Amino acid sequence: MNNRDRHQALVLRARVNALIRNFFAERDVLEVETPVLSVAANTEPNIESFSTQFSGHVDAGSPERWLRTSAEFSLKRLLAAGVGDCYELGRVFRNGEAGRRHNPEFTMLEWYRIGWDHRRLIDETVELVRQCLRMVDREAGLASLTYRELFLEVLDLDPFTASIDTLREPLHGIDLDGQGLQRDDWLDLLITHRIQPDFPDDRITVIRDWPSSQCALARIRDGEPPVAERFELYLGTQELANGYHELTDPAEQRGRFENDNRRRQLRGQRELPIDENLLMALEGGMPRCAGVALGIERLLMCLSGSASIGDVLAFEFARS
Repeated sequence: MNNRDRHQALVLRARVNALIRNFFAERDVLEVETPVLSVAANTEPNIESFSTQFSGHVDAGSPERWLRTSAEFSLKRLLAAGVGDCYELGRVFRNGEAGRRHNPEFTMLEWYRIGWDHRRLIDETVELVRQCLRMVDREAGLASLTYRELFLEVLDLDPFTASIDTLREPLHGIDLDGQGLQRDDWLDLLITHRIQPDFPDDRITVIRDWPSSQCALARIRDGEPPVAERFELYLGTQELANGYHELTDPAEQRGRFENDNRRRQLRGQRELPIDENLLMALEGGMPRCAGVALGIERLLMCLSGSASIGDVLAFEFARS
């Protein structure tokens, strides 16, 4: 990237940051800053955390600290403390992720709305993305579907009832190692290889109400079948945001952390320290809320028409 392109990328980032701060100031959503280093790690098996060692006095706690993969746990502790609607725009870190669409450190916008569910938060997330698009003289349509509706419309199969053999059929001809893949793995492959690549460039696509087995940190709504009250938002083929009607039950949250570590153990990965501070905050009571995380570099790539994350960074990982 030459100096002129780098300057333009930095200007675009600054304009987006200013728009985001103005967007939330108008809505009385408080900007906060939370720790980048934590005594706990992200237990999710598909995400790897960076760790480092603290060399100071042992009274400061565990010497091993973890760089955050998102600000989620700290923000939820603030919600439990009564801070109200809040957001953070800051750097996060994920180990092992580097390439045209990934950088080990990147910027994430994350915000929470008290008393909202995931449907209401979808509307606000769409509005923020549309305001960013207008800044570069673009508009986008909207398609909002449930997870089931999406699979029925595009692949003519029901993701909740189809057999694994049926799920595998649309993936024939793609070079995949299916050894050890579970049902959710096949569903994810169908989205990434058969559904997502055909999303129109000028459309925001929202997928909501996911299988309960893919609940992450979302509430599960009873029904037939039960569904996780979460959503993903795409601009064109680019996944931008992941949001939840948030889980507030400390016992269920602990169980999900422990299940993550069991999955890590089965994969031969290290078990990681869970966030006891978050669990204590949940035990004290966190208000019902919805939250969403949006990748700023992904958004900037869409706004600038770039296919490489290096084009929207001052210096990518190889040159940092």
